[in-house]
Amino acid sequence: MKMLENLAKLCAILAGILLTTITLMTCASLIGRNTTGDSIVGAFELTGVAAGAAIALFMPLCQLRRGNIIVDFFTARVSDAVNEKLDRFGTLLLVLIFSLLAWRTTLGGLNVFSANSETQIMGFPEWVVYAAMVPPFILTALIALHQTIFGFASPESAEAAI
Repeated sequence: MKMLENLAKLCAILAGILLTTITLMTCASLIGRNTTGDSIVGAFELTGVAAGAAIALFMPLCQLRRGNIIVDFFTARVSDAVNEKLDRFGTLLLVLIFSLLAWRTTLGGLNVFSANSETQIMGFPEWVVYAAMVPPFILTALIALHQTIFGFASPESAEAAI
């Protein structure tokens, strides 16, 4: 699990760098537009591309920290053992969902690669975004699989590990 934790942290760091870069680019574009009348052409395209990749890159750490939304309205009064089983079943569903996302994103990336699909203004190759999304989806599925099989660490130990 330690390797999965380290990979999740690396993904989150990459997402943070990506979002920081996009934020700085957006600021530069806005400052340029409001001072000299020049802005970065296609900045909104790059923002959209980076946001999609960053969301995917944050998913493994979110799953590791159990940061996904849990609706416990119906299970608030059941025992801890039942809640643990339901949580493990939920992570099993996440394994299936993220495996499906990884598979379909891979196919979508191969499709846009073979079609040489690019963004409209800058001509940025769209397959790069797909390629950036697949590894974090796989990692999220692996973390959820580990949680399904071995359960969850206590909140204190999970926070200390991160």
